[in-house]
Parts: sequence; structure tokens; C-alpha cells
Amino acid sequence: MTYGLIGMVVLTAGLALGGVEASSNVDRQTVANLDRTFQAAVKVNDAHTMDRILGKDMVLVLGNGTSSTREELLSESRNKEIIYERQDEDPNTQTVRIWGDTAAVTARLWVKGVTKGVAFDRHLWFSDIYVRTPQGWRYVFGQASLHLNDKT
Repeated sequence: MTYGLIGMVVLTAGLALGGVEASSNVDRQTVANLDRTFQAAVKVNDAHTMDRILGKDMVLVLGNGTSSTREELLSESRNKEIIYERQDEDPNTQTVRIWGDTAAVTARLWVKGVTKGVAFDRHLWFSDIYVRTPQGWRYVFGQASLHLNDKT
């Protein structure tokens, strides 16, 4: 009888932990897809989709120390201040980490386009932080590296 009770406790704990892992995997995939959707929206200046994903107090910090608010990013998109040819994660570089209701996405990004008449073509690393809200996951903080050299 004692072994039966211990077995039930072990089985129940295993199922509970498996459920946590399964939930974590679902969250990881959800956030990964949401971040790819966000990158695709930036590429085509889709301010509506960006607005849906961005948290109300979102901030983006660039490698040179400058920052942009949610409203600045949306205005830039609406006004098509940057025209992208590329705004794509490099294949197999995305990592998503989940800690409860917080997720961090890290990936290398290839950006190519024109801003204010000046062409650019570069790679950089970014980290995007998402939090779970009653309305779903929202992108609340981003940090982009300085431009990588061609050998990175």
C-alpha cells in the first residue's frame, strides 16, 4: 500500500511538471511566432499590427544608447520613414526563454533599406522582452546591438 501511495505521488508530480513544460513550450512557440510577426510588420510598415503587439509603455534602446518609445516607432511606421528591403531574422538564430509571465527573444537580424535617402545594409543582434497580460503577450522592451562587422 505504501508503495502505491508513493507511486501515485510521483506520477502526479511527474504529470504536473510535464504540464508545466508543455505550457512553457506552448508559450515559447507563441512568443517566437509573435516576434516574427512583429518583425514582418516592421518590414512593411504595418503600424496596425505593431500597435496590437506593442505594450503601452514599450521602449526600444539601440546600441548607441538612443531610445524610441512605442509612439515614436508607430509614427515612424505610419510615415514610412524607413523603407525596408530586408527586416528578417537570420535563420536558426532565434532563442526564446520563458520565466513565468516574462519572455525574452534573442536573434540576429538582417536589415536592409533606405532611411532619409541613405541606404543601409547590416546585421545586428536584438533582445525583445514580452510580458503576459490579460490581453495576451505584449512586447514591452527591446534592445538592439551596434551593427555587426561583416565577419560576425
